[in-house]
Amino acid sequence: MSDAPDQGLLEALLDSWDRNNTILLNLLCALPEDGLEIRAMEGSPPVAELFTHIHYVRLVFVSEDAPEFARNLPEEEWVVERDPGRIGQMLNDSAKAVRDAVKSRVEVGRDMNLHYDHPILLLQHMIWHEGYHHGQIKLALKVAGRPITDEKAGPVTWDIWMRKK
Repeated sequence: MSDAPDQGLLEALLDSWDRNNTILLNLLCALPEDGLEIRAMEGSPPVAELFTHIHYVRLVFVSEDAPEFARNLPEEEWVVERDPGRIGQMLNDSAKAVRDAVKSRVEVGRDMNLHYDHPILLLQHMIWHEGYHHGQIKLALKVAGRPITDEKAGPVTWDIWMRKK
């Protein structure tokens, strides 16, 4: 995909992926001290497991659709990781794997191996999936009486999406 308008579009889509990951990391940093253990209700996964699930899902789809960018899969999908720094590293690593896979496949005009009619759909699926879990995390915090206020959440979420470079 060599012409400039297509390259500009690809860069904008990859930027949206980068922003999505930044927002997820910002949510992680905005959690109250005990936030990783909070769950929406009995039987629901704790917030830590929602983050590790996101990481796992990213890696599974990369391994199935662009295995040349695969990373080692965690042994379990739902892991209680208590170190926010470690979760952040995991999310950055899996975000890079998704980004690199999509960028490469689009640039060389290669389909994904198993899912999706176009590599960009992987990005869209991941953004939709992660937005869903972002909402679950915020709801769990609210139900637990530990909500993240709009004043605190806005600058680290919505403002990231709307910021011009």
